[in-house]
Amino acid sequence: MDIMFLTKCTGRLTLFVAIASLAGVAAAPAGDASAWDEGLQSAVRLIAARGSGSGNTAVYRSAVEIKLNPGWKTYWRYPGDSGVPPAFDFSKSENVKSASVLFPAPSLFEDGAGGHSIGYKKAVLLPVHVVPKDPKKPAVLRAKIDYAVCEKLCVPADANLELTLPGTDSANDTVVDTAEALLPKMSSVGDGGTLAIRAAHKEAGKGKPKIVVDVAAPAGAAPVLYAEGPDAKWALPVPEPMAGAPAGLQRFTFELDGLPPGENGAGATLRLTAVAGDKAVEALFRLD
Repeated sequence: MDIMFLTKCTGRLTLFVAIASLAGVAAAPAGDASAWDEGLQSAVRLIAARGSGSGNTAVYRSAVEIKLNPGWKTYWRYPGDSGVPPAFDFSKSENVKSASVLFPAPSLFEDGAGGHSIGYKKAVLLPVHVVPKDPKKPAVLRAKIDYAVCEKLCVPADANLELTLPGTDSANDTVVDTAEALLPKMSSVGDGGTLAIRAAHKEAGKGKPKIVVDVAAPAGAAPVLYAEGPDAKWALPVPEPMAGAPAGLQRFTFELDGLPPGENGAGATLRLTAVAGDKAVEALFRLD
């Protein structure tokens, strides 16, 4: 995958339905949200929500809210065949031991160059879980965010944001609760359930090995599968639907391609994400 700006990224993107609830965030008091950092085609801010746990298990909850102008898109943590994933730097924060950004289920869209990109359209809320060094004190979350937005061409964007997180109740609690409820649920290969990754195996043959995955989805839904390697050095192809699945399942396949130089994949763990409508599950698959 070539990471470059001025990459064509036209195509359709199905709106992530849960984002409609973001409209309620606009009325939040100033103390519950940072100022918007506005770019030419997008705007980003931080919002705060009530914390969870206490003492050594305390977590301050926040989220990165991204707005996009009509027709523009931004990328998931893995952008697919083309594009640039967002990068987050929280190193200038105060009283922050760690900050983890969580990603809602994305959508698949054509990149205009014969491939597919993975991301979001219109608006997205990325929950952030902050572990404080001292849970008796507020945390000051400072975020430097580098990301890309695309219409017919992709352009770089960045934001510098700051917000104090007291861990107390916030006007944003409901919208962050909703966003977190719609994050992909962790599961295992072989699990049951209406949406599930039922089976995965590696298939050797001529050329590069292929990974074959069977997904169960609700009746009438058209599932989509995404595959990620152990780290950002991997650039796996977007899985494609194929025939031959057992009744009631959708089969996907992708070549074991886009590995780091000198890597053959043995012993590596892939992350598989299946999406159907507003539901999503993840499972880990080890390459033996």
